[in-house]
Formats: sequence, C-alpha cells, structure tokens
Amino acid sequence: MREHPAYRYYVLALLTLTLMFSVADRLVLSILLQDIKRDFALSDSQLGLLAGFAFTLFYVIAGFPMARLADRANRKSIVAAALGFWSLMTALSGAAVGFWSLFLARIGVGMGEGGSGPSSQSLLADYFRPKELPRAMGFLTLGSTIGTAIGLMAGGLFASLYGWRMSFILLGIPGMLLGLLLFATVREPQRGRYSPGGTDSATQRPLGATVRSLLANRAYLGLILGYAVQIMIGYAIAIWMAPIMLRSFALTTREVGFYLGLAFVLGGIPGPILGGVLGEWLSHRDVRWFAWIPGLAGILCLPPLWLSLSAKTFWPFLGLFALAYGIFLTSQAPIMSSIQNSVLPSERGFAVALAMLLNNFLGQALSAAIIGRLSDFWHPTYGDFALNLAVMAVCLAGGIIGFVVFAWTARQMRR
Repeated sequence: MREHPAYRYYVLALLTLTLMFSVADRLVLSILLQDIKRDFALSDSQLGLLAGFAFTLFYVIAGFPMARLADRANRKSIVAAALGFWSLMTALSGAAVGFWSLFLARIGVGMGEGGSGPSSQSLLADYFRPKELPRAMGFLTLGSTIGTAIGLMAGGLFASLYGWRMSFILLGIPGMLLGLLLFATVREPQRGRYSPGGTDSATQRPLGATVRSLLANRAYLGLILGYAVQIMIGYAIAIWMAPIMLRSFALTTREVGFYLGLAFVLGGIPGPILGGVLGEWLSHRDVRWFAWIPGLAGILCLPPLWLSLSAKTFWPFLGLFALAYGIFLTSQAPIMSSIQNSVLPSERGFAVALAMLLNNFLGQALSAAIIGRLSDFWHPTYGDFALNLAVMAVCLAGGIIGFVVFAWTARQMRR
C-alpha cells in the first residue's frame, strides 16, 4: 500500500514521543534523588549507582540481542514491546522499599529501553532519505529535550503533591498506552530502500561478519567513541543539576523541577534543531562537518557551564545553564544521522547498540559513579560545592577528549 507523504512525519512524531518517555522515565530519578537519599539514608556514591550502573547494566545486556533482532525482524513491534515493558518497570520503581529493590527496578527500565533506540533509529533511516536524515534526527532529539523537561517538571510536581513514589507510577502509565498506539498504527517500511546499495544491502549477514565490518569502519568507530566521551557532559548535567540546585539555592523539589525543566526546554529545543539544520547544510559542502560540529559543541558549551556552576545567584545560574545545554545539543543530530549513514542497512541496529553500549557505560554509568565518588571525596573540603566541582571536572574531561576524538574522526571521512 502506498504511503501518504505525511505518514512518515506521523511515524517520526510517535518515535519522538517514545524517546520522550524513554528520557523522562530515565531521568525522573534525578529530581527525586534528594528525597530518596533522605528516605533510604543513601550516600552520593549510592545515588550514582542508582542513576548509572543500575540502568546501564541491563540496558547493555538487552541492547545487543534486541539490536541484532532489529536488523532482521519487525522493528515497530520491538519498539512497542520495549516501551510497554520499561514503562511498567518505571511504575514499579514507586514500590521500592530500599536501595536494592529500587536498583532492581531501574535495571528493568534499562532492559526495556535497551531495545528501543536501535530499532527507532533504523526505522527513521528507512523513512527518510540520507540528505533528509539529519533534520529528522534533530526532530527526534527533541524527544530527549522534552522528556528531560517532563521528567523534571512532572516528577517534581507529582513528588510535591503525592510523594516521590507516585512520580514513578504516574510517569509510567502513559508509556504503556503509547506502546499500544505505536503497535497498532505504525507500518514496517522496506528495509534499506534509501541505501546506495539498495535493498540487497539490507540482508543480514552473520554476526561475525557484521562485527568485523563495523570494527574496520574507522569513521564509524570514531563517531561512537567521540559520542560516548562527549555524552558524559549531557548525562552529568541531566542527572546532577537537580541535586545541585537543591543544595545551592532555597528551592523546593517542585520549584527545581519547574525551573530546571524550563532551562532544558529553552536550551534543548533550539539546540537539536540548529544542529540538524547545520548538519544538513554544511555536510553538502564537506561531510566532515558531521564530526566537526559535535567536536566544537563539546568545547564551546564548557565556559557557560562553568559560569553557571560557579554562580552565586539563581537567575544567572539558570540562564547560563540553558545556554550551555543548547550549545551541547547541537552535536546530537549530526552524530546520530552520521552513524546511520556510515554503515550498511543490515548493520544499523547493531551499530546503534554498540554506540549505546559505550554511551551508557562511559557517558552515564562511569561518569555518574565518578561524580558521586568525587563529590564524597571533596565534600569535607568544599562542602556542598564539591558536587559542582565534580560535575565540572567530568564535563571538562568529556569536552576535551571528545574534541580530540572527533577531530581524528573527521580525517577518516571522505570529503
């Protein structure tokens, strides 16, 4: 059946909503950390484990087999099932009775979300032509921004009205309903229809051949390594800015959720759109801009981020943070679209899974754990400001190392 030209934008909208709930369910924990810390008497190191390794451990374990499946099976069914499962586990997080039960529930969220990303991005690569893909990926990235804002705003509001447990429950229910809608209305496109190699390049090869092909692709390896290092900035501020605000300013959890969500919206909406437009425009002139844009974004966001973290008053803190976040997010669409365009259609799901492996181990789990440990270590000397210093130290390392990796990656790309 022939598709209506607007149908692909409907699919894009549903996948954007899926990413929105993915990020909201993942990051609602950040606005609730202080309440959970108080109720369960946890350290910052334990909070770092909940925000990092609890999610990442099974995100990675589930991600690879689901990505392999995504390269040969019905991708929309995979996304719908994954969305329903992680939404259920988010709701069950509200029933936790201590550190370990919450740890296990967050593992469940990670398992579900691990199956969504590879299939979603692979679907878009078959609904949009390669030259259109950066803008589509930029729009998809808006789901991350909106999801962050919803996780913070709704999480903070629900926590202030009903307690932190109900925040998990009320954010988990809508995702289950969206999963049903996605399953019922999204059609599976022909795999590889916009690939230069045609649909023949969409035939899945043995796992060993796929792995060897990806490991021999130097541009792809540079993209995913640079992505993983640079995303440490994104996860550091997404996870820890709420606790920083609660410790630095006389604000309630509800107020922090609202203002931080507002900052994520103000910086997060123009950033991905600008990144998508720049990536599409500049790549026509030189494909290496797909690597140069994220490398520059990771460096340019650091000065306003440091000024924000060291601000003594609230509004300069919030405004500078929104600016830093917007600059950082210009990197996302060029990276995501370039990963899809640099591999064969039969490799897309597995390629994204490998990228997500590095992202979640380096960007989320390792950075969250390091920040928690540094904060505990520096606290006797710097007090609550130790968390600000720990966040900035990790972001500085991510920005500088990411810049070097993306500069190398640009040299591996054809003009």
